Amino acid sequence: MLKSLWIKFLILLLGVSIIALSSALVLRELMIKDFREYLEGEMEDRVYWVMADIEGTYEKHSRWEENTIAEDAVWALMLGLEIKIKDAEGNIVIDTEKAVSALSPLIKRRIMAVSNFTKAKSQGAFQPYPLFLKGKEIGTLEVRFLRKGKESIFIDRSNRFLLSSLFALGGLAIVLSIIFSRKLTNPIKRLVSAAKAISEGNLKNRVKISDKDEIGKLSETFNLMAKNLEMQESLRKKLISNIAHELRTPISAMRGELEGMVDGLITTDKEQLRSLYEETGRLKNLLDGIDELSQAQASALSLRKQHVELNQFLKNIIERFSKLFEDKGIALEFQCDDGLLINADPDKLSQIVINLLSNALKATYKNGIVRLIAGKKDAEVFIEVSDTGRGIKKDEIPFIFERFFKAVPGGLGLGLAIVKELVDAHDGRIEVKSEYGKGAAFTVYLPV
Repeated sequence: MLKSLWIKFLILLLGVSIIALSSALVLRELMIKDFREYLEGEMEDRVYWVMADIEGTYEKHSRWEENTIAEDAVWALMLGLEIKIKDAEGNIVIDTEKAVSALSPLIKRRIMAVSNFTKAKSQGAFQPYPLFLKGKEIGTLEVRFLRKGKESIFIDRSNRFLLSSLFALGGLAIVLSIIFSRKLTNPIKRLVSAAKAISEGNLKNRVKISDKDEIGKLSETFNLMAKNLEMQESLRKKLISNIAHELRTPISAMRGELEGMVDGLITTDKEQLRSLYEETGRLKNLLDGIDELSQAQASALSLRKQHVELNQFLKNIIERFSKLFEDKGIALEFQCDDGLLINADPDKLSQIVINLLSNALKATYKNGIVRLIAGKKDAEVFIEVSDTGRGIKKDEIPFIFERFFKAVPGGLGLGLAIVKELVDAHDGRIEVKSEYGKGAAFTVYLPV
């Protein structure tokens, strides 16, 4: 059970709460101790006041005057002291009880109400304090400290307050510990559950992100990882399906020829071997195209974006391809705004433009025109490749970005599919406009 992260968090939070409450108890004890020491010091001061007054009274009368000393005993009682005054022989001259009994009923009631003297009878022993006059001991003052009602009320109330605080704060600490330990561990439990689901093949499982803390960032990273895994699995399935479909035809043709040769129906000569060689070349081109497509599909995971100055970037591509257009007798026109910057992967962007120019070159007849135009529109940069070639039939336009779709014989039917994957990887879009027999225009829009 202790292996549970929730239990560990709960124990940790409860431990912190217990330490905090224990600290409150220790602090209370220290405060009460200081308070009592303060009271004891104050009572000691009162004893010395009474001693000084009694010694002064004795000096004034040169003997123990009971009536006068009784006033000192009453005053001492008002200060919270129960006293006995003894002469040098140890005989009691007067005590608090005797002094109070000599008072008038009215004064006695008031004195008793203030001092609460009757409740102090059983509190501790008397402490002796010698009385001196001019270096000669004249008697002894015995004192017993009375516990004042207000002081007792303060201590009792502090005890009750502390006890109620311990119950309230202790209960609150337990409740908060349970809540926060669950709050801390629930996202981790969701991550564990999602990871287990993905390990079992459910790649669509995602984690709910409720906070923006470190665990929230971990959940976000986990979701991104799951999305990439799902994308990779989807690419793998599509690739296997496409390979199986496209390889079936040439392999079947090669197998048929080889079977004919084995059976003696087809002569094994140089011409037949050349035919087989050409088929293997087609297979190689097909596999290269599929590999290129798979890389384009996975490019969203490996883009290395940087700021690209589009004018010079496109000029470099034009210079590389201008000779091919000249040889075919096709004019290549270029137009791009100066200072146009775009954040993109240069290699992938170059592949997009080259594929579009290659398609335009194939589709355009001699004396035709191919135009490469780039500019900015709203919050997007556009790159348009248009031609005056054969164009695309209206009913074929929805399928031109599908893998292995061929509007005309020849080629692999992967060029535009690769372009579409690369544009999507850049969070862009591609549009096509065409009128059959008059040319086509492909426009790529990428975010600035």
